[in-house]
Amino acid sequence: MIDITQEVFSGAVYPGDTPPTYRRVTSLEKGDGCTLTDISMCAHNGTHIDAPAHFIRGGKTVEEIDLSRCVGRCLVRDFAGEVRAEDVEGIAAERLLLRGACTLTEGAARVLAGRCRLVGVEAQTVGGEGVHRILLGAEVAVLEGLDLRGAPAGAYILCALPVKLGGSDGAPVRAVLFEGEGNV
Repeated sequence: MIDITQEVFSGAVYPGDTPPTYRRVTSLEKGDGCTLTDISMCAHNGTHIDAPAHFIRGGKTVEEIDLSRCVGRCLVRDFAGEVRAEDVEGIAAERLLLRGACTLTEGAARVLAGRCRLVGVEAQTVGGEGVHRILLGAEVAVLEGLDLRGAPAGAYILCALPVKLGGSDGAPVRAVLFEGEGNV
């Protein structure tokens, strides 16, 4: 198993998002009966999923996402820079994770919206507003903020379930890949 999740408190934060913080409310070290931590963060910090409601008025919120989109066969592919339509036209995968410093163009998003159930990137954003609208409008799960350094290009099984934050436009995810699971 390969953990492809950023650590939340030391991970990347999209410019303008609230950085994650925590506060120890009680502590065993201070003689309390237990350790208890409060956290404050944007739903889009670290490794997270975008729900359609993030960019689509009336779109599904995170608890309404079809979880089957977040679990199953996937393909990890290496990319850098802007990923264009011609870069992804030959890819046939239900779930595609883009390894490297890259974002999608609207053309690439249109191609992938017609064939993928989930698209994931290492960046804190898959692309601009138009890219989000295309993917989320097609109910493609958008997984952002991955850490794929330990996952070479190839076929895997992905498990990336969002925290069930009722009414939210996104949620943190603990994402893992399982190796040796055959073709995508």
